[in-house]
Amino acid sequence: MTTASLRTEDFNYDLPESSIAQEPMMPRDHCKLLVMNRTDNTLEHRHFYDIVDYFDAGDLLVVNDTRVLPARLQGKRADTGGAVEVLLLKELDADTHTWECLVKPGKRVREGVELAFFGAEDVPSTSPSDEPCLSGTVVEVGDEGLRSIRFAAADEDFHAAIHKLGTLPLPPYIKDYAGEQDLYQTVYARQDKEHSAAAPTAGLHFTPELLQQLQDKGVEIARVRLDVGLDTFRPVSEDDPTAHHIHTEYFQVPAAAAGAVNAAHDRGNKVVAVGTTVVRALESAAALTGSAHIEAQGAPTSLYILPGYDFQVVDALITNFHVPKSTLVMMISAFVDTEHGRERTLAAYAEAVEEGYRFLSFGDAMLIWS
Repeated sequence: MTTASLRTEDFNYDLPESSIAQEPMMPRDHCKLLVMNRTDNTLEHRHFYDIVDYFDAGDLLVVNDTRVLPARLQGKRADTGGAVEVLLLKELDADTHTWECLVKPGKRVREGVELAFFGAEDVPSTSPSDEPCLSGTVVEVGDEGLRSIRFAAADEDFHAAIHKLGTLPLPPYIKDYAGEQDLYQTVYARQDKEHSAAAPTAGLHFTPELLQQLQDKGVEIARVRLDVGLDTFRPVSEDDPTAHHIHTEYFQVPAAAAGAVNAAHDRGNKVVAVGTTVVRALESAAALTGSAHIEAQGAPTSLYILPGYDFQVVDALITNFHVPKSTLVMMISAFVDTEHGRERTLAAYAEAVEEGYRFLSFGDAMLIWS
């Protein structure tokens, strides 16, 4: 399949609402694992804790150690008292606390509008004249509900105010989740890398014990960062997926990770990406380096992986099951096979539905191997 012949509808599949996981599996590593062998086109049904069996000593596991910011804020317009929801997507200026945000409803929130954010329990009873814990000014209006907002905290620093007022931005298909918020964070997420608007969900299945089992087998672990942003929430609406505009996300491949990737390939071992965000980070580093032998990189990326893409770095992929017609299903199809990846991916998804796998962010996992 060439990019010229791609249609978004080609990546659609039937996802029953009952297949969408509403809460995480506990323990984390007891979820189902669908193992696809790219070489012989076979599928195995395992559990995630069995993943150790597929690694050899010297293989490299690459994780995204970004952490999810409590980025969903409930507030009001300071002038009218009308309710607004703001989702922090990307920090534009750290000095002025200016962020790219998704605002709902955004149609009437124009440039210059002042917003006020209170504690969640205070919002229904507050009036526009009350002192907010956090305020914001819309400084630029973008498309599709995007706004640039400059924030100011009343009595404490900005990040303290966000942690006081914000909640984790669970995807809209997860309804009424009331469990532990930390179950939407990976066990290896770093506090100093709290920049994401969504979790790198393939990593949610790992436990400290499972990671230790891998290391005991001789598997190395490297850390990269990609801040998960707007495209987690945006479906592909264009009939032609090549017309879809993918937003930039910041990635960082430190020198230690780049060295570990190159060393693994030099000795003939696999580089295993935990999630599509790690794929984007590593393949973006290769694109900037101009070689599969990557160098340390840190930059915004708008890499859009469609069938026909020539992967330079990633040899195997751990991933969840993704939303129909999404850029992530397209990426998985590209990774599975150059010519028939779409058909093989959708066939595997259909079998997973039939076998009762749980889909999307809190769902089960897939290992694509060869």
